[in-house]
Amino acid sequence: MVFKGLKPILYAGREVWPLIEGGKGVAATNHASSGAWAAAGGIGTISAVNADSYDENGNVIPQVFHGRTREERHEELVEYGIRGAVAQIKRAYEIAGGKGAININVLWEMGGAQRILHGVLEQTKGMVQGVTCGAGMPYKLSEIAAQYEVFYLPIISSARAFRALWKRAYHKVPEWMAAVVYEDPWLAGGHNGLSNAEDPRSPEDPYPRVKALRDVMRAEGISDDLPIIMAGGVWHLRDWNDWIDNEELGQIAFQYGTRPLLTQESPIPQGWKDALTKIPEDGVLLHKFSPTGFYSSAVINPFLQELQARSDRQIAFRKEQDDLHSAQLDVGVKGKNFWVTPGDLMKAREYYARGFTEALKTPDDTLVFVTPPSRDVIRKDQKDCMGCLSHCGFSSWKDHDNNSTGRLADPRSFCIQKALQNIAHGEPIDENLMFAGHSAYMFGKDPFYSNGFVPTVKQLVDRILTGD
Repeated sequence: MVFKGLKPILYAGREVWPLIEGGKGVAATNHASSGAWAAAGGIGTISAVNADSYDENGNVIPQVFHGRTREERHEELVEYGIRGAVAQIKRAYEIAGGKGAININVLWEMGGAQRILHGVLEQTKGMVQGVTCGAGMPYKLSEIAAQYEVFYLPIISSARAFRALWKRAYHKVPEWMAAVVYEDPWLAGGHNGLSNAEDPRSPEDPYPRVKALRDVMRAEGISDDLPIIMAGGVWHLRDWNDWIDNEELGQIAFQYGTRPLLTQESPIPQGWKDALTKIPEDGVLLHKFSPTGFYSSAVINPFLQELQARSDRQIAFRKEQDDLHSAQLDVGVKGKNFWVTPGDLMKAREYYARGFTEALKTPDDTLVFVTPPSRDVIRKDQKDCMGCLSHCGFSSWKDHDNNSTGRLADPRSFCIQKALQNIAHGEPIDENLMFAGHSAYMFGKDPFYSNGFVPTVKQLVDRILTGD
């Protein structure tokens, strides 16, 4: 039985359920889950971020980089990105069998995003209905989508962000905008669109924010029939009953990013799936360790705790002595031009005594203390950078302007390409980044998953349609 008030919407010329699978990169959403979601009558979303490609036997091709320079490795990354996304789309298209719809998700701040998007859409004409895109301000998204006659769905976290995109670019090709995704910056998994004016510790009710978005859309002449897709914190549709058929909000659809992780078709390793059912209610952290510079939400595990502890072992320094920084640092560094407060000198000596003997400079004139093995891993990961982001705080890579951000590489961050590729392909979950939305604790509370039950995508969609 379908939940009261829920009915199909018209998307890309076809009727689909207003249920969208969130596109989770790297490789956490692929053809199997997305094709099955479309086959169930919804909108499946393939992650086109470092997507897997396959050899002639159907085995995943490891993304190994042979280039001697970052620029050469970046070219390999773009080639991998195009090849992988094309392979995923073709397989999802076959699984969907003409039902539902298939989108791809691209992060605007990933390295070579525009080149990859062009390369993918050129080779998949007629297979992709739409492109969702966030993690930045994708002004050129509408232009690229229109060129290939696919729809675009910007991911934003405020009415202000949408207004900026519309005024600058989207008003020129409104006919190809299929929906606007409102991603709750406090509740969604992965990278979040918190602005400097918003407090990460003070979540805001999404309703007035979505109403403000609809008000902006109406002011620009956009029909109420064009859906706003609510993303982040969505679990039971019955919790959103007041949003459905609500004249203030217009057409609403719902995006699920976290729940599809635990399905039979989900490509994530079994260890990751098992861990999802054990996440406590406060087990997901909104943090700012990502090399993108954005806030992001991930499961609290030893990997994330080490990043927290690393930043906690941090002291400020000056290159010249002043009234406040009057003590000369005598541990963790070479040279005599590190002046710290007397209190921080005591902290540094304590860190050193505990084995954190290496002090690494950050771009903010601070030092973080790490063990020699940690230093070696950080330095190697920075050296091996392949330019997976348009701007990377961890390695100082930039995909333009002489490939440098002009800032010191930041040891408080990490190689996000390595961490996400590792966890998606079976490396220990405690040693890598595990993205999840803040409702992930529901896996352990929802009776649907009792006794270790793992649904197929079809069973999950059917369950969601009932309101549960």
